[in-house]
Amino acid sequence: MADDRTLCRTVPEGARIDRWRAPDGWDLRRFTWPAASDSAPRGSILFQGGRGDIFEKYLETLDHWHRRGWHVTSFDWRGQGGSGRLTDNPHCGHIDRFEQFIDDLAVFFRQWVAQTPAPHVIMGHSMGGHLVLRALAEQRIAPAAAVLIAPMLGLHGPIGPRFAEWLARRLGGVGNPARPAWKGNEKPYTTDTRAALLTDDADRYADEIWWQTEKPELLTGPPSWNWVIEAFASTRNLRDPAVLGGVRVPTLMLIADHDKLVDPRAAHATAARLPDNRVVRFGRESAHEILREVDAVRNRALAEIDLFLDARARSGADSVAVMA
Repeated sequence: MADDRTLCRTVPEGARIDRWRAPDGWDLRRFTWPAASDSAPRGSILFQGGRGDIFEKYLETLDHWHRRGWHVTSFDWRGQGGSGRLTDNPHCGHIDRFEQFIDDLAVFFRQWVAQTPAPHVIMGHSMGGHLVLRALAEQRIAPAAAVLIAPMLGLHGPIGPRFAEWLARRLGGVGNPARPAWKGNEKPYTTDTRAALLTDDADRYADEIWWQTEKPELLTGPPSWNWVIEAFASTRNLRDPAVLGGVRVPTLMLIADHDKLVDPRAAHATAARLPDNRVVRFGRESAHEILREVDAVRNRALAEIDLFLDARARSGADSVAVMA
């Protein structure tokens, strides 16, 4: 993998950033980095970040997979990053229904599979991990393998999810539900800094801030109340054992046991219900952004992912038929 972190602040040669139009006409910002042409491609990876993420945050990691022969793709979720806003507030991450995310992913995935080399692997971090798993459970996508990194399968908080969802609905139901749920940071009522919640690597955290400063239009701030309500409802529904029983795609789940943004206990409970899943656990050495942590954590995570893909995503063909 590259030791030079300057790549994190430069769109790599051979990659392109363009727009992809969803069926309803909404434009999403897309990143495509084709596999090197001097050898047969290893396959294709679709990597999806979390709430408020932009794909520039992961250029260092995408470079790792590109060097291993993968065709790499990512897009900013609807309503965040470079994919527009769904409210007049340019720094509020709003969504009406999580189904909008799933619809975008399903159509994008189907087109992406038709245009890129097999095997096709999907990865999701945080909210992206939640949406990937939900799309798998609803049989909207069918990759050869899936990797979920610190997936948002429960929201971390001082009160239980049932009361927290009830409270969110009460608070969000007063006034405009598209208004920001709180002012700043990644979660309300915390003494932890945003940096401490995300990563122990100061350089990698600074890299994100650099992108936000250089391209302030990509910055997404706190979620709307409606996003919070939808997140509680979607994670609750995904905890139903009957929902996950039909997932047959081989899955790798990376969990930070001391994550303070998403609930690792919910992730472990969900992992136990997946028929074909392997869990890799990280302790106090890792905050939420496992792939943007210090080298010892990040390198271990990448090694585990590479081993999983070598074993479960066979070169040249998809192991699961793609759903229509």
